[in-house]
Amino acid sequence: MIIEVENLDKDVRSGDGTLTILHDISFHVGAGEAVAVVGASGSGKSTLLSLLAGLDTPSRGHVRLAGEEVSALNEDARAELRGRLLGFVFQSFQLLPALTALENAALPLELMARTDAREQARAMLARVGLAQRLDHYPKHLSGGEQQRVALARAFAVQPKLLLADEPTGNLDAATGDEIIDLMFAMNREAGTTLVLVTHDEALAARCGRRLRLAAGRLTDSAIGG
Repeated sequence: MIIEVENLDKDVRSGDGTLTILHDISFHVGAGEAVAVVGASGSGKSTLLSLLAGLDTPSRGHVRLAGEEVSALNEDARAELRGRLLGFVFQSFQLLPALTALENAALPLELMARTDAREQARAMLARVGLAQRLDHYPKHLSGGEQQRVALARAFAVQPKLLLADEPTGNLDAATGDEIIDLMFAMNREAGTTLVLVTHDEALAARCGRRLRLAAGRLTDSAIGG
């Protein structure tokens, strides 16, 4: 299993009390699966993604990625694990404005001290259709082009697991469809495991399985399609 989540809780302080964001969440994801996490706004989807990525720590329970207990690792070790296993695609693109498309796509590889960082980033940008835009800064790219750079950056590290948080949320419908088609195609080519947070039921249906959250609880784990 690439992901093992067991009895996961997340509490946050709220005024004089404690608010439970996630309650007793358990599920497993096998290598190569595509899983959609769906639910209303405030149901805990993005919090769950942050816990899977080791960007946040659970109040109780366990998250294991490729057999490693994420919450047992210190911050540096979690960062190393993310660099080694994970790719990310966000709604807001999360590109660094002072870096070109090539520099953005190469950044995670350079942080890993990969000597082929630029070469690999250039190849991935060509794969997403941006071979002629390598030296452009984010402000000179359309929203769809920025998300293509984000896809190139995510897949450049050859991740075992891709985490995508509302990847079409800032795009118009036609551009969003193009990005999703590209993401699924690249995911199949790489054999990557995909966990996709979305409110779009049609998009969720393209995944092999759906995990539905309601008020911080896992209410359904259904086959997609």
